[in-house]
Amino acid sequence: MIKLFGYLFGIGAVFALLVAGGVWIYLQEMTDDLPDYTTLKNYEPPVMTRVHAADGQLMAEYAKERRLFLPIQAVPEMLKQAYMSAEDKNFYTHLGVDPEGIARAAFAYIKNYGTGRRPQGASTITQQVAKNFLLTNEVSIERKVKEAILSLRIEQAYTKDEILELYLNEIYLGLGAYGVAAASLLYFDKSVHELTLEEAAYLAALPKAPSNYHPFRDRERAIERRNWVIDRMVQNGFVDSTAGEEAKAKPLNVTPRTRGSQLFGSEYFAEEVRRRIFEMYGEDRLYEGGLSVRSTLDPELQVKARKALMDGLIAFDRRRGGWRGAEKTIELGAGDWGAALAEIPGYSDVPEWQTAVVLSVSGEAAEIGLKPETLISGDLSTERKRVSLPFAGMKWARVSGRAPKSANDVLNPGDVIFVEAIDGPAGPVYELRQFPKVSGALVAMDPFTGRVLAMVGGFSFAQSEFNRATQAYRQPGSAFKPFIYAAALDNGYTPSSVVLDAPVEIAQGPGLPMWRPKNYGGKFYGPSTLRLGIERSRNVMTVRLAQDMGMPLVAEYSKRFGIYDDMMPVLSMSLGAGETTVMRMVTAYAMIANGGRKVTPTLIDRIQDRYGKTVFRHEERTCETCATDHWESQPEPELIDNREQVLDPMTAYQITSMMEGVVLRGTATKVQAVNRPVAGKTGTTNDEKDAWFVGFTPDLTVGVFVGYDNPKSMGRGATGGQVAAPIFTEFVKNALADQPPVEFRVPKGLQLIPINRRTGLRAAAGTPGTILEAFKPGTAPPDEYSIIGFQDDIGIPRTVSPEAGQAVMTGTGGLY
Repeated sequence: MIKLFGYLFGIGAVFALLVAGGVWIYLQEMTDDLPDYTTLKNYEPPVMTRVHAADGQLMAEYAKERRLFLPIQAVPEMLKQAYMSAEDKNFYTHLGVDPEGIARAAFAYIKNYGTGRRPQGASTITQQVAKNFLLTNEVSIERKVKEAILSLRIEQAYTKDEILELYLNEIYLGLGAYGVAAASLLYFDKSVHELTLEEAAYLAALPKAPSNYHPFRDRERAIERRNWVIDRMVQNGFVDSTAGEEAKAKPLNVTPRTRGSQLFGSEYFAEEVRRRIFEMYGEDRLYEGGLSVRSTLDPELQVKARKALMDGLIAFDRRRGGWRGAEKTIELGAGDWGAALAEIPGYSDVPEWQTAVVLSVSGEAAEIGLKPETLISGDLSTERKRVSLPFAGMKWARVSGRAPKSANDVLNPGDVIFVEAIDGPAGPVYELRQFPKVSGALVAMDPFTGRVLAMVGGFSFAQSEFNRATQAYRQPGSAFKPFIYAAALDNGYTPSSVVLDAPVEIAQGPGLPMWRPKNYGGKFYGPSTLRLGIERSRNVMTVRLAQDMGMPLVAEYSKRFGIYDDMMPVLSMSLGAGETTVMRMVTAYAMIANGGRKVTPTLIDRIQDRYGKTVFRHEERTCETCATDHWESQPEPELIDNREQVLDPMTAYQITSMMEGVVLRGTATKVQAVNRPVAGKTGTTNDEKDAWFVGFTPDLTVGVFVGYDNPKSMGRGATGGQVAAPIFTEFVKNALADQPPVEFRVPKGLQLIPINRRTGLRAAAGTPGTILEAFKPGTAPPDEYSIIGFQDDIGIPRTVSPEAGQAVMTGTGGLY
């Protein structure tokens, strides 16, 4: 018997050795092709880029995987405990694999064998890290063996906190969220530190199968799983039973975070920032690099800019366009008009307007049904709201050029329209709205730094993502003239230099007709000062001045100011015939406003990488004394401005003063409503295809453009002064409402001499028509005319008396 036992024992020992050897060989083979687990040390997960406004408000997020990396030290203990309770309660005690968990899973498997139930998992958090980072999701024994080996090695190489950090930042939790930080924002619109017990438990319930516990489609199952996690937390001693029961009794209040732009009215700005980052760093860095971008956007100014442009475009559309009819028409019948209306997309960035359907029409009003609300679950609300749209709210809607006499002239049942609720004495009153066909753009900039404070690229980003502030190249027309005059003032002319405003013929080249430039009104006004020429926007004077200076000089100044990269030196370009953008024009005007210093426009103040290191900073000026640790009554730090001086500061003031005259006496008198010193210039192109006003106060530069996307005439009288200037006025008036008026700064050395505004000759102070004109040292008002464009037979400008000058445009007309 003993020999038998010995025999059996020997056979068993040999068999065991053979099995052990086989297992060893098998494990060795598994080990040979294992991934390198040390790469986890260099783990840099794709992290979303976040863009913030200048005041820190979140503007937008960009990512392929919506993830925010959160160091383990920043993860609340309650959230860690929730995940350990749900996934691996022995995490801090096991060596990578959990024998207790394996035994429990094996027992459950045997118990449930043949029932069709899914086997209970036994993977530890470490094993899930090994699978998620280094292996595939293949269901096989081989993968599980590799997973176990890697887990043991990972536990030897990394601390428990490091492993948990990897896990909590990598897991997919549904709704496009990767990691607990992003999931907390996307599910509950709050940071992980603000999560309640029931919210943390719900997030911990998601890793196994987020789609199975969807907060709306599978609400009951999601609550059941959440409560199971809470029970496990109570069993593990992380939460007392009373708190657990209270948490389980609460509903699942998921409030999904909106995608795209997070800041009202900032869509065009945010998209332009996204394009700039893409150009600077490429697609991968933008969507996976975890950049933190501080933009230059002032949220308050942005809202005011948006409103000013929208108001101006709507006003123009009502004056010129009339009512173009319903957006669409739906069959009312006996069905649910709410469901049919809900299928028609609205415009998310114009929340003031509601989509509605006309249910019935009488003479004095129309009954309309408002588009039903879409619930956070994605389902359509069952509520159907009906309101009255009074005829008074649609009187503006001219049909075929005629004012309507009743609501029946405008609307029909089934018409899908836009309405806006306006506060009235007895409650909201609804008014009919219509998207304007004309479009435009507005840019507001700090003239001293080039920081873009507000930018609106069109009426609605949801309607058209084309940014007319940066992407639309349009003719600036007369808005380009200040740079012709600035070039002249910088090269020997004075504001009282006189140019002949009279017909001129210019040869354009072989086979081309003669060019005969005309003023907007078709008239000619004789000898006029440069000041008068820019105030009244005289085309012929500008052409003669450019001809006298030479177009190569004008082309050089246009490039110096960044308006054109390579302007053709032909005289027609002096009237703004080239194409440029609103951003470029505003930047050029900012250089005049700041005294002639070159500025580079920017929408971005600073960019930091995922570790907080600054990788881009717009501010290039240096401050050698800014690093002082404490205050000891030393002089305040001074910025060293090493930027290029593109224009003489005295010239900059002279042209500024002349553009003040545009507002006070010229083509932009509507801008006086701003009630503070403003300098600027209107611009109108041929056939009124483009209307501009670009101007500035001492501390703010603003440009406005209005025109159709496919250039066509906006109608006679649609000039920069009539269309663009009111938009500028509304915006600047509101933007600077809380700031006291500031006068333009006069550079040292300039002389202010009284002259006659029309003749440019010296005058006695106080006499009618006298203004103070700025003259550089060594220059003074002339005592007699030297008329540019009025020459003798050998090309020398004629010098005549003021009386003779007055006769140039009268008498027999022999000049022409």
